[in-house]
Amino acid sequence: MSNQITKLFGIQYPIIQGGMIWNSGYKLASAVSNAGGLGLIGAGSMYPEVLREHIQKCQKATDKPFGVNVPMLYPNITEIMDILVEEGVKIVFTSAGNPKTWTTFLKEHGITVVHVVSSSKFALKAQEAGVDAVVAEGFEAGGHNGREETTTLTLIPMVKEKISIPLIAAGGIASGQGILAALTLGADGVQMGTRFAASVESSAHDNFKDLLLEVGEGDTLVTLKELAPVRLIKNEFYKGLAELYKSCPTVEQLQTYLGRARAKKGMFEGDLIEGELEIGQIAGIIHQIDTVENIFKNLIMEFETAKNQVAQIKF
Repeated sequence: MSNQITKLFGIQYPIIQGGMIWNSGYKLASAVSNAGGLGLIGAGSMYPEVLREHIQKCQKATDKPFGVNVPMLYPNITEIMDILVEEGVKIVFTSAGNPKTWTTFLKEHGITVVHVVSSSKFALKAQEAGVDAVVAEGFEAGGHNGREETTTLTLIPMVKEKISIPLIAAGGIASGQGILAALTLGADGVQMGTRFAASVESSAHDNFKDLLLEVGEGDTLVTLKELAPVRLIKNEFYKGLAELYKSCPTVEQLQTYLGRARAKKGMFEGDLIEGELEIGQIAGIIHQIDTVENIFKNLIMEFETAKNQVAQIKF
């Protein structure tokens, strides 16, 4: 398959693996790239020198294009950007910040820049900032989320009307049928997080991966909107947070309850009780932990089957 996204990144399939914290190390990124998609290292959960190490290991593990996802609100952002340039990273996805801040710097160093947005308003701002493409992420997505609460089915055509650069759909996509739906709505490619979090190569703890297979409809909810909206599994940490909300807590009280390294405790260290467990609603259709190679085979098979089924529909 060849389109704007495959040409932009030099990949076989318009499938991007989300750069998730505590899930997206070099093993996952290189496996996705080797399978024909675009793998992303998640810089959000890495100290600068750890990020450098993962970039170097990824370069050895694949000769295919890969990128790095960078949340721009992190305090060591300048050091991270310098490392990306020093290590010759060619593709950077930015999120959680103003795209104007770093896009020019990155593009001056020959880096392809993609920005993650949750609304058509911010998609336009990203385009004006000079990014090469945008990821429009719907409210179904796991992890940190948009405040607009716009679902992917609604968001993609709205963004498509506003921008002229390539559009990547994200949020609630974990199957070939989902890919076909997103492309039909006007997306040029898709980004998947949850589907690849539940992979053998994901750097998440096995406890977390196993729990993903038990997540069903209604088992996640977006919370902490006063800090940064995030979709979480309803574990004991979440239940305690919900109890705290009954007292109309201040931002400071929420920050105190959240504490430090809560996401690491849950997803990377496997504490399913006190950890922050971020995952998308689409986890409900994932029923096994599989290799990235098999995930891609299934995605392509499902896509082709769905495309043929739709072609037979007569109105």
